[in-house]
Amino acid sequence: MKGNTKEGRASALLPILVFLLIFLGSGFITGNFYSMPAIAAFLIALLVAFVQNRELSFSEKIRLAAEGVGDENIITMCLIFLAAGAFTGAVKAAGGVDSTVNLGLSILPSNVAVAGLFLIGCFISISMGTSVGTITALAPIAVGISEKTGFSMAVCAGAVVGGAMFGDNLSMISDTTIAAVKTQGCEMKDKFKENFLIVLPAAIATIILFLVLGRDAAFRLTGNLSYNLFRVLPYVVVLAGALAGVNVFAVLIAGTVLSLITGVATGAFPLGEMFNHVGAGITGMYDITVISVVVACIVALVREYGGIDFILAFIRKRISGERGGELGIAALALLVDMCTANNTVAIVMSGPIAKEISDDFGVTPRRSASLLDMFSSMGQGLIPYGAQLLAAATITGLTPFEIIPYCFYPILMGVSGLAFIFIKKRTRE
Repeated sequence: MKGNTKEGRASALLPILVFLLIFLGSGFITGNFYSMPAIAAFLIALLVAFVQNRELSFSEKIRLAAEGVGDENIITMCLIFLAAGAFTGAVKAAGGVDSTVNLGLSILPSNVAVAGLFLIGCFISISMGTSVGTITALAPIAVGISEKTGFSMAVCAGAVVGGAMFGDNLSMISDTTIAAVKTQGCEMKDKFKENFLIVLPAAIATIILFLVLGRDAAFRLTGNLSYNLFRVLPYVVVLAGALAGVNVFAVLIAGTVLSLITGVATGAFPLGEMFNHVGAGITGMYDITVISVVVACIVALVREYGGIDFILAFIRKRISGERGGELGIAALALLVDMCTANNTVAIVMSGPIAKEISDDFGVTPRRSASLLDMFSSMGQGLIPYGAQLLAAATITGLTPFEIIPYCFYPILMGVSGLAFIFIKKRTRE
């Protein structure tokens, strides 16, 4: 039974509005945008979605929600989230993060310290697939560099945040990449190639800016910078395998197994504890996995009641052609991220709508996935209530507003993305 029309219903979007009001309202009232767990707000929104649409019985709504959760892309996405968590937990416990960071710092020329922070952040984040984890690992280094060079702490923090968002946007094991690829129906390697070409100018411009800022600096980083190339190997294997087009499950499993072998062989943890680290990593992905399931239920019910049709009709009246479709997807991703303060959640929520837009206006799946990931990451790297800037501010003792002016990469990523939309030659697949 189909309860919507071609024009759709604005009222069908009430569950999403309720989520935003609860999530953002609690943040403004308490001053902490993470005081309300996202999953709790989504569950309330799901309840609203079930109450709506009296044309369907409750059992029919349950069936629709189950069909939404059972979608191949949703199931695959959730499984990949868990596999990525297993790898992250294993490689971190094996000392891969520390070794990779120290390797970069040990070969870092003294006059490119801040630019080097950005580059190391890029490598770590693209290998780890997490921007918050990268910031947590590198922000203490940024503090040390600031103290030794006299650089503004905010400049160093901005370099770390920029590098973290580079990998969050591009990494094969990032939950944002996984969500974007799965909701748009393209291959990871195709999305990576498309996305990389767009953000490369932004990354180069960011490096130049930090080099200019640090051209007169000279320092020598002291302390323990020991590293083990064996511990860096799992990152290399995962990145190389993913870029080569190997199945993402196989890549993540291989990386996890290699990390466990590395951890045991190097004495990072005993044989009997290795699966504890895998379990801890998987547990860390529970939230986004459950959120993906709940959002799939909400989207299925909203779609049935005509919410998706309403948004599409609204956008269709204001844009035309492939370029207009791309602008619509970019604006959608940025707006939802600003509202949710979570780029993965933003992609999961806006992904089905973006897919409809891309189908209607001839935007290729890899391009649509790139735009979703890019503009949600742009927003996430600039909003003062996002986890990334809050983490950087907490570790460095600054406020997010002090760091934002030096978040060159997220800003330039957005500029590069818009330039891509207006300049890029159009080809259809």
